[in-house]
Amino acid sequence: MSSNYLLVNKADNVVVTLKNYEAGETLQFDDKNISLKVAVPTGHKVAIAPIKKYQDVMKYGFPIGHATEAIEVGDWVHTHNTKTNLSGTLDYTFAPNEASLSNNQISERTFKGYVRANGEVGIRNEIWIINTVGCINKTAELLAKTADSQYRGEGIDGVYHYPHLFGCSQLGDDLYNTQKILSDLVHHPNAAGILVLGLGCENNHIAEFKKVIGDFDESKVRFLSVQEADDELEEGLELLDEVVSYAKTFTREEVPVSKLKVGLKCGGSDGFSGITANPLVGSFSDKLIEHGGTSILTEVPEMFGAETLLMNRAKNERVFGMIVDLVNDFKDYFIKHDQVVYENPSPGNKKGGITTLEEKSLGCVQKGGFSPVNDVLPYGGRVTEPGLNLVQGPGNDLVSVTALAASGAHIVIFTTGRGTPFGGPVPTVKMSTNSDLFKKKKNWIDFNAGELIYGKEMDELTDELFDYIIELASGNVRTNNEKNGFKEISIFKDGVIL
Repeated sequence: MSSNYLLVNKADNVVVTLKNYEAGETLQFDDKNISLKVAVPTGHKVAIAPIKKYQDVMKYGFPIGHATEAIEVGDWVHTHNTKTNLSGTLDYTFAPNEASLSNNQISERTFKGYVRANGEVGIRNEIWIINTVGCINKTAELLAKTADSQYRGEGIDGVYHYPHLFGCSQLGDDLYNTQKILSDLVHHPNAAGILVLGLGCENNHIAEFKKVIGDFDESKVRFLSVQEADDELEEGLELLDEVVSYAKTFTREEVPVSKLKVGLKCGGSDGFSGITANPLVGSFSDKLIEHGGTSILTEVPEMFGAETLLMNRAKNERVFGMIVDLVNDFKDYFIKHDQVVYENPSPGNKKGGITTLEEKSLGCVQKGGFSPVNDVLPYGGRVTEPGLNLVQGPGNDLVSVTALAASGAHIVIFTTGRGTPFGGPVPTVKMSTNSDLFKKKKNWIDFNAGELIYGKEMDELTDELFDYIIELASGNVRTNNEKNGFKEISIFKDGVIL
């Protein structure tokens, strides 16, 4: 590896810059001096071989699109001369990668978690206020603020509410999606106590919401309909006091790492995402699964162009069929709304060096490592199988992190090359793809994968990340989103509002 560029795969016809190059500067590659035709920002691509018009541009050893004009050695390779190869829905054939279809589990490590009455394990002992409808967001906020000042500490990690826009004037799948996500949060083991706060006239009123929640721990969950209460703040605080008393009965104890579920997400990606942070997360995911744990991957549109890498790791043909449906159903969603299926990457991705969706997807799926795919979940589904799971969800950061938390993730690892302060309802580890971002955004970024560019070995950094996640799960450290109180949700919408 040069200190100024990186050849990701020996089959590639481009290299990735590790610094800002000016026009006329020389890049030394394979004993040749390549003169750059124009200025090329860090994280972008430079041609190291001639690429004919319509010929594939190769990165990661795979095509990431084709040249729209002849590209000469030393040319900047980006959106002005490269276009995606993708179009429409596809047919797929199950071609299992046998080398990936084994789970050899090793001796388990432990972390200190809270074992709940149903046997599930939480990594935080929090109180959550779940409002059934957006009309009472501010009521929930006032209750959470008052209760947090009263109860935080002494065994309680905080009292939180999660404002959202929905729960009323919704129909069909939209209403059900809202109910499923909120229900999943009611069941989440990071919350030791829950107050479900309803208004009283909404579609998702408490009686209907209880049908979706199903069985629940009556010691953990309380309900309050605001329209029926004489003083909703007074009655709400009384109910919160009851669930706080219950939450205080839990203390941390040693539990195996096999109980840990970690969501995998990328956002604000750049040209280094598929080189540093995402492969590091994939290496971590494989190690967690070796210990019997669970990893959860979403962002279906950012699998487009690399989906066969996941399909060929399906543990059996049934799971393969579920991945095919997951991918093609999301493509049909775009088509139903008369939108371009491959309208990606985003402007920020492009500025960071990502040119096509194939390039973005080939980087994105690396977060799933090399383990077999054991299960596929619908949006709002909850994980039951250990190992690598896929869950339906869009690429949108807020919606997909919420979906990962709702599916049961105790922690979400969020890789980013451009940065974001957002945090989900569970600890959200921000991992920078480059060291500059880590240095610049100390209040956002928790872990630096950029060290891989400058000599740190993948195995060494994987071990450091694994140790950090165990410390985080044990409550010995907090993520920046927790320290700053950035805990939000967002719910998927695909229909009319009355």
